[in-house]
Amino acid sequence: MRKPVRLAAAALVLLAGCATPPRGPLPGVQQSGAQQQRTEGGAVVRGAALVEELLPTRLADRRGWAEDMYSAMSALRVEPTAENVCAVIAVIEQESSFRVDPSIPGLPELARRELDKRRERAGVPKVVAESALKLASSDGRTYGQRLDAATTERNLSDMFEDFASRVPLGKSLFGEQNPVRSAGPMQVSIGFAQAHAAATRYPFGLQGSIRDEVFTRRGGLYFGIAHLFDYAAPYDDLRYRFADYNAGRYASRNAAFQKAVAELTGATLELDGDLVRFEQGKPTREVSRTEAAVRTLAGHFEMTNAEVRSDLELGQSAEFERSRLYLSVFTMVDGVLGRRAPRAVVPMIVVESFKTPRRLTSYGYAMRVSERHKACMAQL
Repeated sequence: MRKPVRLAAAALVLLAGCATPPRGPLPGVQQSGAQQQRTEGGAVVRGAALVEELLPTRLADRRGWAEDMYSAMSALRVEPTAENVCAVIAVIEQESSFRVDPSIPGLPELARRELDKRRERAGVPKVVAESALKLASSDGRTYGQRLDAATTERNLSDMFEDFASRVPLGKSLFGEQNPVRSAGPMQVSIGFAQAHAAATRYPFGLQGSIRDEVFTRRGGLYFGIAHLFDYAAPYDDLRYRFADYNAGRYASRNAAFQKAVAELTGATLELDGDLVRFEQGKPTREVSRTEAAVRTLAGHFEMTNAEVRSDLELGQSAEFERSRLYLSVFTMVDGVLGRRAPRAVVPMIVVESFKTPRRLTSYGYAMRVSERHKACMAQL
């Protein structure tokens, strides 16, 4: 029977998670290039076999998915435990149902709506934008024809990249702001992937740009797993990582900090994880409601407003947890409450995307992915 085999293999997944995945020869052992290639290749095959047992049986290429997933986890030094593998599977199920380049119903209409927003912000008359879309693109069709025929994110992204590079107006409308911001089976942020690759060498052969790689199964899995796991966070529950995947790294930790500040000051704060105001990815000098509330506590911590601001700007890194401000706030709130305040809270924010008219929240996302994770783990 098939079921006992699956259960036995799944148990091996749990045992395999107790050690770092094989990454090469043992220390002090010299191998030739061919020998090393066989060793690493064998490790991928063995690891992929374990991962494959947890993948949905409906997949046409389960072994291919398993090999790419295991290779990505190994490169990122994420232990291939059943819990971690199921976390990746849950995100893929939620984001794309295991489709590498998901099709989106009504994509042309959604894209034209986004185009109109950008045109208005750029101050470009509608008649000028419509004329630009009638120009011939690199594949012979007009940009309007390619837009109307787009069914997947890659279709749309390629059209916009071509438009921005070949048409002068394209740079005014888009520049480097291609409206397709996330892609691949895990719908990972392309901006995140580009930043990650700039900081950490991409371990696989790169054909084209990082944006192109995110649209592939291998690249989409690698950068998606990096976004989910490749950062230190004080979480004891995966749902906070799921929330961060949707709302931004450390959003759950920062939302807990905001909750603690609200407890101490009585201020009404949105638990959105944004400690300072941002514009185009950079902090502005405008004082956020969170910062204003924290300033009322600064005297108790013997901190100036400038020192408060400096610590809050660490909110997108692990360093914030070691800051004077973070430690002071939680020391005080723990004393006031007479118990340890939570260090993570699922943020309550609305996540906007031009790809869907539905109202999506980070809380709903985290709960849905958590349920998928439980279903995957139930196989054990």
